[in-house]
Amino acid sequence: MPTSYDQLLELIDSIRVRTSLPWADDACGITRQDTPIAALVHPDTYSDESDRHRVLLLGGLRGSSDDADAVASALESYATNRKLRNRIALSVIPCANPEGLDSSEGPGNGSGGNPTGGYPPEGGYFNHETDPEARYLWRYIGFMAPDFVLEVRASDNVKWEYSNAPSPMSEALDATQVSDDGGLLSALDSGCPNDLGRIPGLRLNVPPGETAEQAARFWEILGGESSDVSKSEARNALDSRRIRVPGDVAEKLVEHYGDTLDPVIYTQGVSISGRLRYGALNDAQDEYANGAASLVEPYLSGDRPWFGDSDGGANYAGIVWCDEMYYATGDSRYRDLLLSIADRFRGNDIGLPPPPCDPDYRTEDMFFAGAILGRAYALTGDISYLDIQTAFLLQADIQVESGLFKHCRSVPYHWGRGNGFAALGYAETLTYLPEDHPDRDGLIGAHKRHLDALKDHQKPSGMFSQLLDLPGTYQELTAVCMVGYSVARGLRLGWLEDSYQAFADSLWNAASEHIGPDGEVVDGCTGTGAVNDRRFYIDRAAEYGRDDRTGNLALWFAVEMERLNRGI
Repeated sequence: MPTSYDQLLELIDSIRVRTSLPWADDACGITRQDTPIAALVHPDTYSDESDRHRVLLLGGLRGSSDDADAVASALESYATNRKLRNRIALSVIPCANPEGLDSSEGPGNGSGGNPTGGYPPEGGYFNHETDPEARYLWRYIGFMAPDFVLEVRASDNVKWEYSNAPSPMSEALDATQVSDDGGLLSALDSGCPNDLGRIPGLRLNVPPGETAEQAARFWEILGGESSDVSKSEARNALDSRRIRVPGDVAEKLVEHYGDTLDPVIYTQGVSISGRLRYGALNDAQDEYANGAASLVEPYLSGDRPWFGDSDGGANYAGIVWCDEMYYATGDSRYRDLLLSIADRFRGNDIGLPPPPCDPDYRTEDMFFAGAILGRAYALTGDISYLDIQTAFLLQADIQVESGLFKHCRSVPYHWGRGNGFAALGYAETLTYLPEDHPDRDGLIGAHKRHLDALKDHQKPSGMFSQLLDLPGTYQELTAVCMVGYSVARGLRLGWLEDSYQAFADSLWNAASEHIGPDGEVVDGCTGTGAVNDRRFYIDRAAEYGRDDRTGNLALWFAVEMERLNRGI
């Protein structure tokens, strides 16, 4: 019997190796003690092409060694039955409360919390001081969207409990209804977890030595040829989101983003650009240009100051739409504004980035500067604008050997959106850089090395983690959209080979699942500075619903993917 978390993982891994189970390693969360909560994911879990029933086997909420032994026995009964493996795609969270297992505190998690209750969790995503496990499990299971969750617990007597299970199954198992006690299974059956849909569940309470026999009853019912178990509501909802074309998603996003510019900052400016691009794709350029013109006229006329007290790269990138408005309207004020801002990037001392940028070479500035300087070159043909930007990128020295980027020189953490900023910075620069520019090959090489490293850090869902190299940190949407945009643009404009198409598609599938039918977004990291503290990044709040920062980047990605798909 495993008495520690490490022993349990070793036991699970030995079953995997012995039975050749084709799982991908993942982590569904991280504890307050920085322990990743391991998950083993079947390759069909996020696939559209498989008709296998998807089941999540869950154990260890109580942090009990007996529960750990029970979940391992249930897994063994599945892994050794080849027929079942052809019918059921099983993923496993062996112990959802690793700190409880290691500390023998019963259901406690070592932080004053208890992962057995408190569902559905409200607030504190994913930085709750006592109960982060509940938040991670709720979101992870919801977006995994299994057809069934099977929870296994040790008990003195056999008892099956169900939530929303088909009546033939619950009757065959002689199961009783799970009480509405704030537990995970009852919450997954109530309402629409994560705004998706219900997920049925069963709980097997079982004495030691009887787990395999009892679990086999469930496997045989679910995996039988006559099984009438259908997809879960959550799985159907995600299937519906995934089949949307990017243009349809963009249509929803323009209804909610790009209609404000106060303050002038990239989180709103990118949305205005996205609306203009969407309009150009749909023969409505004048309509969207007129809307943007009325929005920015108070600034252009001098009635309102452009930046006020907030005056820096993030604010300057809030006018990324200026070139598009100039081309759409012919109004030279847009051109003049962009060039006046671009000129503020001149005059840096040797060995330092352009004046508006942080001397510590933050990845944000790679995008903020590239967004302005590339457009200034396109409007003027003055190569000195691009020379400033290419020197900045090549001298930053924050891309590490693996290909990932640190947040800045003094902060070594591989923050997801920080790497998204770097990808965007390179993509925006390469968009405008002439084919014969002496730095082009070097930039493309660094950019590809970065994208290849990001591919290696994709989760089985296609998402990226908040900290790319720390398993269990939450699946974060802005990084997916920024990297996805960069890959789609590189494919469309030709500096990336066709081999990157699958990467772009996987990122779009992941992003589309996290964008709701009315433009809601799920888990975009809130505003984040550069801090040399890993826990700071782990605990940055995840936004849910309407969020300008996440929505604008999703809009850019959706429009760019639509352009790529249309070949324009």
